[in-house]
Amino acid sequence: MGERIGLSGEEWELIGPLQPSERGRGCRPAGDNRPFFEGMMWVACTGSQWRHLPDEYGKWTSVFHRYRHWVETGVFDAMLETLAEMVGRERTADMIDSSIVRAHHCAVGIKNGLKRPRRLADRSTDCLCRRGAAV
Repeated sequence: MGERIGLSGEEWELIGPLQPSERGRGCRPAGDNRPFFEGMMWVACTGSQWRHLPDEYGKWTSVFHRYRHWVETGVFDAMLETLAEMVGRERTADMIDSSIVRAHHCAVGIKNGLKRPRRLADRSTDCLCRRGAAV
């Protein structure tokens, strides 16, 4: 399903240690962070839904749950701060331009919006009118 989005060995040497070590549940060991992180990058770069994540990155539910856990615990913020310190940049200079952020086709709404919100009562009178019944 297209070209694999991944990190080079040098990039992973920088980013890998910044990610938290995960614990497995029970007797199962946790998976390596690299395919999970690359799966997160794939979703971010393609703008696709989590359900369309290729199998080579792991189960989409596992990647999504780890992503949510990292967002809630501030892993990405800490990674950004650490990487900014490593290159000597001020973190406040980072921003996202909305012209490059992709929205999934499901997120696209009606062009001008609804003129008037439809209610259940409106639908029942519309149906009666179409059938020729007196209102």
